[in-house]
Amino acid sequence: MNKRIESYEEFWPFYVAQHRHPVNRGLHFVGTTLVLACLGLAVLRSPVWLLGGVLAAYAFAWVGHFVFERNKPATFTHPLWSLRGDFRMYRLLWLGRMSPEIRRADERFPAGT
Repeated sequence: MNKRIESYEEFWPFYVAQHRHPVNRGLHFVGTTLVLACLGLAVLRSPVWLLGGVLAAYAFAWVGHFVFERNKPATFTHPLWSLRGDFRMYRLLWLGRMSPEIRRADERFPAGT
């Protein structure tokens, strides 16, 4: 990625390209689900659950990136857009509509580039 990304819509295809491996996407899905569960527990029980959610999300995501994808998480360079991308990917995975996004990202960012 040589060109500076100026908007979230420019960032999204790059984000998707960083999540090609299905295990990585699955780990993100688990981590995001845990974040949402911990958010609910934080509201109902104790704010301490927020810390658990953050730790769970990063643990699952980083294993996905470092072990399966073998790349650097996008959150290191674009934390807010990455968070937004996580929730967008989560929604698309729930709806079964992530595959077209991956195909489009592969066209824009071929594997190995």
